[in-house]
Amino acid sequence: MLTGVTDGIFCCLLGAPPNAVGPLESVESSDGYTFVEVKPGRVLRVKHAGPAPAPTPPPPLPDTAQGDRSGLVRCQRRITVYRNGRLLVENLGRAPRADLLLGQNGSGEPPASLEVELADPSGSPKRTIHIDCEKRITSCKGTQADVVLFFIHGVGGSLAIWKEQLDFFVRLGYEVVAPDLAGHGASSAPQVAAAYTFYALAEDMRAIFKRYAKKRNYPDLVHKVIMINGGGPTALEPSFCSIFNMPTCVLHCLSPCLAWSFLKAGFARQGAKEKQLLKEGNAFNVSSFVLRAMMSGQYWPEGDEVYHAELTVPVLLVHGMHDKFVPVEEDQRMAEILLLAFLKLIDEGSHMVMLECPETVNTLLHEFLLWEPEPPPSALTVPPEKK
Repeated sequence: MLTGVTDGIFCCLLGAPPNAVGPLESVESSDGYTFVEVKPGRVLRVKHAGPAPAPTPPPPLPDTAQGDRSGLVRCQRRITVYRNGRLLVENLGRAPRADLLLGQNGSGEPPASLEVELADPSGSPKRTIHIDCEKRITSCKGTQADVVLFFIHGVGGSLAIWKEQLDFFVRLGYEVVAPDLAGHGASSAPQVAAAYTFYALAEDMRAIFKRYAKKRNYPDLVHKVIMINGGGPTALEPSFCSIFNMPTCVLHCLSPCLAWSFLKAGFARQGAKEKQLLKEGNAFNVSSFVLRAMMSGQYWPEGDEVYHAELTVPVLLVHGMHDKFVPVEEDQRMAEILLLAFLKLIDEGSHMVMLECPETVNTLLHEFLLWEPEPPPSALTVPPEKK
Protein backbone atom coordinates (compact mmCIF):
# COMPACT_ATOMS: atom_id res chain seq x y z
CA MET A 1 0.00 0.00 0.00
CA LEU A 2 3.05 2.28 0.25
CA THR A 3 2.93 2.92 -3.48
CA GLY A 4 -0.73 3.76 -3.08
CA VAL A 5 0.48 6.97 -1.48
CA THR A 6 3.82 7.66 -3.15
CA ASP A 7 3.92 5.71 -6.43
CA GLY A 8 1.14 7.53 -8.06
CA ILE A 9 0.72 10.73 -10.03
CA PHE A 10 -1.18 13.32 -8.06
CA CYS A 11 -2.89 15.22 -10.85
CA CYS A 12 -4.39 18.66 -10.35
CA LEU A 13 -3.80 18.42 -6.62
CA LEU A 14 -3.36 20.32 -3.42
CA GLY A 15 -2.53 23.92 -3.96
CA ALA A 16 -2.74 27.47 -2.78
CA PRO A 17 -2.52 30.96 -4.21
CA PRO A 18 0.91 31.78 -5.67
CA ASN A 19 1.79 33.90 -2.62
CA ALA A 20 1.18 31.06 -0.14
CA VAL A 21 3.83 30.39 2.48
CA GLY A 22 6.13 27.72 1.09
CA PRO A 23 9.38 25.98 2.05
CA LEU A 24 12.19 27.99 3.57
CA GLU A 25 14.63 28.39 0.69
CA SER A 26 15.37 27.05 -2.76
CA VAL A 27 18.39 27.04 -5.06
CA GLU A 28 18.18 26.81 -8.85
CA SER A 29 20.78 24.62 -10.56
CA SER A 30 22.14 24.99 -14.08
CA ASP A 31 20.68 21.65 -15.22
CA GLY A 32 17.05 22.65 -14.70
CA TYR A 33 16.54 21.29 -11.17
CA THR A 34 15.57 23.15 -8.03
CA PHE A 35 16.80 22.21 -4.55
CA VAL A 36 14.08 23.07 -2.06
CA GLU A 37 14.67 23.18 1.69
CA VAL A 38 11.40 21.88 3.12
CA LYS A 39 12.82 21.94 6.66
CA PRO A 40 16.15 23.14 8.04
CA GLY A 41 18.73 20.74 6.66
CA ARG A 42 16.14 18.70 4.71
CA VAL A 43 16.57 19.42 1.00
CA LEU A 44 14.64 17.85 -1.88
CA ARG A 45 15.57 17.95 -5.54
CA VAL A 46 12.62 19.03 -7.69
CA LYS A 47 12.07 19.01 -11.44
CA HIS A 48 9.81 21.93 -12.34
CA ALA A 49 9.05 22.47 -16.01
CA GLY A 50 6.34 23.93 -18.17
CA PRO A 51 5.51 26.34 -20.93
CA ALA A 52 6.36 30.02 -20.84
CA PRO A 53 3.62 32.30 -19.47
CA ALA A 54 0.91 32.89 -22.03
CA PRO A 55 0.73 36.43 -23.42
CA THR A 56 -3.02 36.50 -22.85
CA PRO A 57 -4.90 35.03 -19.88
CA PRO A 58 -6.69 31.69 -20.51
CA PRO A 59 -10.48 31.66 -20.78
CA PRO A 60 -12.19 31.55 -17.35
CA LEU A 61 -13.74 28.38 -16.02
CA PRO A 62 -17.54 28.06 -16.16
CA ASP A 63 -19.28 30.18 -13.54
CA THR A 64 -21.42 27.95 -11.34
CA ALA A 65 -23.33 30.98 -10.08
CA GLN A 66 -24.79 31.39 -13.57
CA GLY A 67 -26.41 27.99 -13.50
CA ASP A 68 -23.85 26.02 -15.52
CA ARG A 69 -23.96 22.48 -14.19
CA SER A 70 -21.46 20.92 -16.61
CA GLY A 71 -19.13 18.53 -14.87
CA LEU A 72 -21.22 18.37 -11.68
CA VAL A 73 -21.51 14.96 -10.05
CA ARG A 74 -23.79 14.09 -7.15
CA CYS A 75 -21.91 11.85 -4.72
CA GLN A 76 -24.28 9.85 -2.52
CA ARG A 77 -23.08 6.96 -0.38
CA ARG A 78 -23.82 5.39 2.98
CA ILE A 79 -21.02 3.58 4.85
CA THR A 80 -21.94 1.44 7.85
CA VAL A 81 -19.31 -0.04 10.16
CA TYR A 82 -20.47 -2.81 12.50
CA ARG A 83 -18.84 -3.96 15.73
CA ASN A 84 -18.29 -7.45 14.33
CA GLY A 85 -16.04 -6.03 11.61
CA ARG A 86 -18.56 -5.95 8.78
CA LEU A 87 -18.34 -2.93 6.49
CA LEU A 88 -21.32 -2.18 4.28
CA VAL A 89 -20.93 0.40 1.50
CA GLU A 90 -24.12 1.47 -0.27
CA ASN A 91 -24.07 3.62 -3.41
CA LEU A 92 -27.24 5.72 -3.33
CA GLY A 93 -26.66 7.71 -6.54
CA ARG A 94 -25.50 7.07 -10.08
CA ALA A 95 -21.78 7.39 -10.70
CA PRO A 96 -20.70 9.08 -13.95
CA ARG A 97 -20.25 6.67 -16.81
CA ALA A 98 -17.10 6.67 -18.91
CA ASP A 99 -15.15 4.31 -21.14
CA LEU A 100 -12.37 4.27 -18.53
CA LEU A 101 -14.62 2.96 -15.78
CA LEU A 102 -14.57 -0.78 -15.10
CA GLY A 103 -17.62 -1.36 -12.94
CA GLN A 104 -17.92 -4.58 -10.99
CA ASN A 105 -21.28 -5.46 -12.55
CA GLY A 106 -20.11 -5.03 -16.14
CA SER A 107 -22.37 -2.07 -16.84
CA GLY A 108 -19.80 0.69 -16.37
CA GLU A 109 -21.16 1.58 -12.94
CA PRO A 110 -20.11 0.58 -9.43
CA PRO A 111 -22.18 -2.02 -7.60
CA ALA A 112 -25.17 -0.83 -5.57
CA SER A 113 -23.61 -2.21 -2.38
CA LEU A 114 -20.38 -3.78 -1.23
CA GLU A 115 -19.52 -5.73 1.91
CA VAL A 116 -15.98 -5.86 3.30
CA GLU A 117 -14.58 -7.70 6.31
CA LEU A 118 -12.36 -5.36 8.30
CA ALA A 119 -8.99 -6.55 9.55
CA ASP A 120 -9.79 -5.83 13.19
CA PRO A 121 -13.41 -6.86 13.94
CA SER A 122 -13.35 -5.63 17.54
CA GLY A 123 -11.53 -2.32 17.00
CA SER A 124 -14.29 -0.13 15.55
CA PRO A 125 -17.56 0.92 17.17
CA LYS A 126 -20.80 0.81 15.23
CA ARG A 127 -21.24 3.98 13.20
CA THR A 128 -22.79 5.23 9.96
CA ILE A 129 -21.24 7.74 7.56
CA HIS A 130 -23.41 9.62 5.06
CA ILE A 131 -21.91 11.22 1.96
CA ASP A 132 -24.15 13.57 0.00
CA CYS A 133 -22.37 16.29 -1.95
CA GLU A 134 -21.83 17.72 -5.40
CA LYS A 135 -18.40 17.86 -7.00
CA ARG A 136 -17.41 19.70 -10.14
CA ILE A 137 -15.15 17.50 -12.26
CA THR A 138 -13.67 19.31 -15.24
CA SER A 139 -10.96 18.57 -17.76
CA CYS A 140 -7.33 19.50 -17.13
CA LYS A 141 -5.93 20.98 -20.34
CA GLY A 142 -2.42 22.12 -21.03
CA THR A 143 -3.74 25.52 -22.10
CA GLN A 144 -5.10 26.16 -18.59
CA ALA A 145 -2.62 28.08 -16.46
CA ASP A 146 -4.37 27.22 -13.18
CA VAL A 147 -3.33 23.54 -13.23
CA VAL A 148 -0.08 21.82 -12.21
CA LEU A 149 0.59 18.08 -12.52
CA PHE A 150 2.48 16.49 -9.62
CA PHE A 151 4.43 13.25 -10.13
CA ILE A 152 5.46 11.32 -6.98
CA HIS A 153 7.70 8.26 -7.22
CA GLY A 154 7.79 5.27 -4.86
CA VAL A 155 10.34 3.48 -2.71
CA GLY A 156 13.71 2.92 -4.36
CA GLY A 157 13.09 5.21 -7.33
CA SER A 158 13.54 8.87 -8.14
CA LEU A 159 11.96 11.53 -10.28
CA ALA A 160 13.89 10.04 -13.22
CA ILE A 161 11.27 7.27 -13.56
CA TRP A 162 8.81 9.93 -14.79
CA LYS A 163 11.06 11.25 -17.59
CA GLU A 164 8.79 10.04 -20.41
CA GLN A 165 5.69 11.43 -18.71
CA LEU A 166 7.29 14.78 -17.84
CA ASP A 167 8.51 15.30 -21.41
CA PHE A 168 5.16 14.24 -22.86
CA PHE A 169 3.03 16.59 -20.77
CA VAL A 170 5.41 19.55 -21.10
CA ARG A 171 5.16 19.20 -24.88
CA LEU A 172 1.38 19.38 -24.53
CA GLY A 173 1.63 22.64 -22.63
CA TYR A 174 1.27 21.42 -19.04
CA GLU A 175 3.25 22.61 -16.05
CA VAL A 176 4.76 19.65 -14.18
CA VAL A 177 6.47 19.12 -10.82
CA ALA A 178 8.35 15.98 -9.76
CA PRO A 179 10.38 15.75 -6.51
CA ASP A 180 12.90 13.21 -5.26
CA LEU A 181 11.73 11.81 -1.93
CA ALA A 182 14.11 12.22 1.00
CA GLY A 183 16.96 9.73 0.70
CA HIS A 184 16.26 9.15 -2.99
CA GLY A 185 17.83 10.53 -6.14
CA ALA A 186 19.70 13.76 -5.40
CA SER A 187 17.70 14.74 -2.30
CA SER A 188 19.39 14.85 1.11
CA ALA A 189 19.49 11.58 3.04
CA PRO A 190 19.34 12.12 6.82
CA GLN A 191 20.85 9.24 8.78
CA VAL A 192 17.91 9.18 11.19
CA ALA A 193 15.17 6.60 10.76
CA ALA A 194 12.48 9.07 11.85
CA ALA A 195 13.16 11.08 8.69
CA TYR A 196 11.49 8.38 6.57
CA THR A 197 8.21 7.77 8.33
CA PHE A 198 4.95 8.07 6.42
CA TYR A 199 4.09 11.31 8.18
CA ALA A 200 7.53 12.85 7.59
CA LEU A 201 7.33 12.12 3.86
CA ALA A 202 3.76 13.41 3.74
CA GLU A 203 4.87 16.72 5.28
CA ASP A 204 7.57 17.01 2.61
CA MET A 205 5.02 16.55 -0.16
CA ARG A 206 2.65 19.04 1.45
CA ALA A 207 5.43 21.65 1.38
CA ILE A 208 6.09 20.92 -2.30
CA PHE A 209 2.39 21.23 -3.12
CA LYS A 210 2.10 24.55 -1.32
CA ARG A 211 5.08 25.93 -3.16
CA TYR A 212 4.11 25.02 -6.73
CA ALA A 213 0.34 24.54 -6.82
CA LYS A 214 -1.99 26.86 -8.71
CA LYS A 215 -5.58 28.03 -8.34
CA ARG A 216 -7.32 24.72 -9.07
CA ASN A 217 -4.81 22.76 -7.00
CA TYR A 218 -6.26 23.35 -3.56
CA PRO A 219 -6.31 20.99 -0.54
CA ASP A 220 -10.10 21.09 -0.23
CA LEU A 221 -10.67 20.85 -3.99
CA VAL A 222 -8.54 17.90 -5.05
CA HIS A 223 -9.37 17.53 -8.72
CA LYS A 224 -8.13 14.14 -9.92
CA VAL A 225 -5.68 11.49 -8.70
CA ILE A 226 -3.81 8.80 -10.63
CA MET A 227 -2.15 5.85 -8.90
CA ILE A 228 0.12 3.39 -10.70
CA ASN A 229 0.35 -0.06 -9.12
CA GLY A 230 -0.87 1.53 -5.92
CA GLY A 231 -2.15 -1.47 -3.99
CA GLY A 232 -5.22 -2.05 -1.86
CA PRO A 233 -7.21 0.25 0.43
CA THR A 234 -5.64 -0.99 3.65
CA ALA A 235 -3.98 0.84 6.54
CA LEU A 236 -0.18 0.89 6.54
CA GLU A 237 1.61 -1.23 9.13
CA PRO A 238 5.39 -1.17 9.56
CA SER A 239 5.65 -4.95 9.95
CA PHE A 240 4.28 -5.70 6.48
CA CYS A 241 4.64 -4.06 3.09
CA SER A 242 2.79 -4.99 -0.08
CA ILE A 243 5.82 -4.05 -2.20
CA PHE A 244 8.16 -6.70 -0.80
CA ASN A 245 5.53 -8.86 0.91
CA MET A 246 7.80 -9.65 3.84
CA PRO A 247 8.11 -8.48 7.46
CA THR A 248 10.33 -5.59 8.39
CA CYS A 249 12.62 -7.81 10.46
CA VAL A 250 13.75 -9.49 7.22
CA LEU A 251 14.31 -6.14 5.52
CA HIS A 252 16.83 -5.24 8.22
CA CYS A 253 19.09 -7.87 6.67
CA LEU A 254 18.82 -6.51 3.12
CA SER A 255 22.11 -5.87 1.38
CA PRO A 256 22.43 -3.47 -1.55
CA CYS A 257 22.73 -6.49 -3.85
CA LEU A 258 19.46 -7.95 -2.60
CA ALA A 259 17.76 -4.59 -2.87
CA TRP A 260 18.97 -4.49 -6.48
CA SER A 261 17.28 -7.83 -7.07
CA PHE A 262 14.00 -6.43 -5.80
CA LEU A 263 14.29 -3.51 -8.19
CA LYS A 264 14.94 -5.89 -11.09
CA ALA A 265 11.72 -7.68 -10.23
CA GLY A 266 9.89 -4.46 -11.07
CA PHE A 267 10.35 -5.06 -14.78
CA ALA A 268 8.34 -7.53 -16.85
CA ARG A 269 11.29 -8.20 -19.15
CA GLN A 270 15.07 -8.03 -18.89
CA GLY A 271 15.82 -6.60 -22.33
CA ALA A 272 18.48 -4.08 -23.27
CA LYS A 273 16.22 -1.14 -22.40
CA GLU A 274 15.42 -2.47 -18.92
CA LYS A 275 19.04 -3.35 -18.18
CA GLN A 276 20.13 0.13 -19.17
CA LEU A 277 17.52 1.67 -16.88
CA LEU A 278 18.81 -0.42 -13.98
CA LYS A 279 22.38 0.68 -14.65
CA GLU A 280 21.45 4.34 -14.44
CA GLY A 281 22.17 5.25 -10.83
CA ASN A 282 20.12 8.42 -11.06
CA ALA A 283 16.93 6.39 -11.62
CA PHE A 284 17.36 3.90 -8.76
CA ASN A 285 19.66 5.23 -6.09
CA VAL A 286 18.77 4.38 -2.50
CA SER A 287 20.93 3.11 0.33
CA SER A 288 20.10 0.03 2.38
CA PHE A 289 19.65 2.28 5.44
CA VAL A 290 17.05 4.44 3.69
CA LEU A 291 15.25 1.38 2.32
CA ARG A 292 15.18 -0.18 5.78
CA ALA A 293 13.93 3.03 7.41
CA MET A 294 11.26 3.52 4.75
CA MET A 295 9.84 0.04 5.28
CA SER A 296 9.82 0.29 9.06
CA GLY A 297 8.34 3.79 9.03
CA GLN A 298 5.22 3.12 6.96
CA TYR A 299 2.59 3.49 9.67
CA TRP A 300 -0.72 5.06 8.65
CA PRO A 301 -3.63 3.54 10.61
CA GLU A 302 -6.08 6.17 9.27
CA GLY A 303 -5.77 4.89 5.71
CA ASP A 304 -8.12 1.93 6.06
CA GLU A 305 -11.09 0.78 3.97
CA VAL A 306 -13.41 3.36 5.54
CA TYR A 307 -11.01 6.19 4.71
CA HIS A 308 -10.93 5.20 1.04
CA ALA A 309 -14.67 4.58 0.89
CA GLU A 310 -15.26 8.20 1.95
CA LEU A 311 -13.19 9.67 -0.90
CA THR A 312 -15.19 11.38 -3.65
CA VAL A 313 -12.32 12.45 -5.93
CA PRO A 314 -12.03 10.61 -9.28
CA VAL A 315 -9.11 8.17 -9.19
CA LEU A 316 -7.48 6.41 -12.14
CA LEU A 317 -5.83 3.12 -11.18
CA VAL A 318 -3.20 1.80 -13.62
CA HIS A 319 -1.85 -1.71 -13.08
CA GLY A 320 0.88 -3.63 -14.91
CA MET A 321 -0.21 -7.26 -15.09
CA HIS A 322 3.37 -8.57 -14.62
CA ASP A 323 3.82 -6.67 -11.35
CA LYS A 324 5.55 -9.00 -8.84
CA PHE A 325 5.17 -6.52 -5.97
CA VAL A 326 1.48 -5.54 -6.04
CA PRO A 327 -1.08 -8.26 -6.97
CA VAL A 328 -3.82 -7.17 -9.33
CA GLU A 329 -6.37 -8.20 -6.69
CA GLU A 330 -5.23 -5.26 -4.54
CA ASP A 331 -5.98 -2.68 -7.23
CA GLN A 332 -9.27 -4.44 -7.96
CA ARG A 333 -10.23 -4.13 -4.30
CA MET A 334 -9.26 -0.47 -4.39
CA ALA A 335 -11.55 0.02 -7.40
CA GLU A 336 -14.39 -1.63 -5.48
CA ILE A 337 -13.99 0.56 -2.41
CA LEU A 338 -13.55 3.94 -4.14
CA LEU A 339 -16.67 5.77 -5.25
CA LEU A 340 -15.27 7.11 -8.55
CA ALA A 341 -12.65 4.56 -9.59
CA PHE A 342 -11.29 3.95 -13.08
CA LEU A 343 -9.16 0.79 -13.42
CA LYS A 344 -6.94 0.12 -16.43
CA LEU A 345 -4.80 -3.00 -16.83
CA ILE A 346 -1.68 -3.03 -19.04
CA ASP A 347 -0.79 -6.56 -20.15
CA GLU A 348 2.79 -5.77 -21.22
CA GLY A 349 3.86 -3.87 -18.10
CA SER A 350 4.94 -4.57 -14.53
CA HIS A 351 5.68 -2.39 -11.50
CA MET A 352 7.74 0.01 -13.65
CA VAL A 353 5.06 0.25 -16.32
CA MET A 354 5.67 3.99 -16.74
CA LEU A 355 9.15 3.12 -18.03
CA GLU A 356 8.25 -0.05 -19.92
CA CYS A 357 5.11 1.21 -21.72
CA PRO A 358 5.43 5.01 -21.72
CA GLU A 359 3.22 5.60 -24.76
CA THR A 360 0.36 3.55 -23.32
CA VAL A 361 0.67 5.14 -19.88
CA ASN A 362 0.86 8.65 -21.32
CA THR A 363 -2.28 8.09 -23.38
CA LEU A 364 -4.23 6.75 -20.40
CA LEU A 365 -3.14 9.63 -18.18
CA HIS A 366 -3.97 12.25 -20.77
CA GLU A 367 -7.41 10.78 -21.49
CA PHE A 368 -8.18 10.84 -17.79
CA LEU A 369 -7.03 14.44 -17.42
CA LEU A 370 -9.33 15.49 -20.28
CA TRP A 371 -12.28 13.41 -19.09
CA GLU A 372 -15.28 15.09 -17.54
CA PRO A 373 -18.69 13.55 -16.86
CA GLU A 374 -21.67 14.30 -19.01
CA PRO A 375 -24.00 16.93 -17.56
CA PRO A 376 -27.07 15.59 -15.74
CA PRO A 377 -30.32 15.52 -17.75
CA SER A 378 -31.66 18.53 -15.84
CA ALA A 379 -28.73 20.61 -17.08
CA LEU A 380 -29.31 19.90 -20.78
CA THR A 381 -30.83 22.72 -22.78
CA VAL A 382 -34.18 21.75 -24.29
CA PRO A 383 -34.99 23.68 -27.49
CA PRO A 384 -38.40 25.38 -27.53
CA GLU A 385 -41.17 23.66 -29.44
CA LYS A 386 -41.91 24.96 -32.88
CA LYS A 387 -45.22 26.69 -33.23
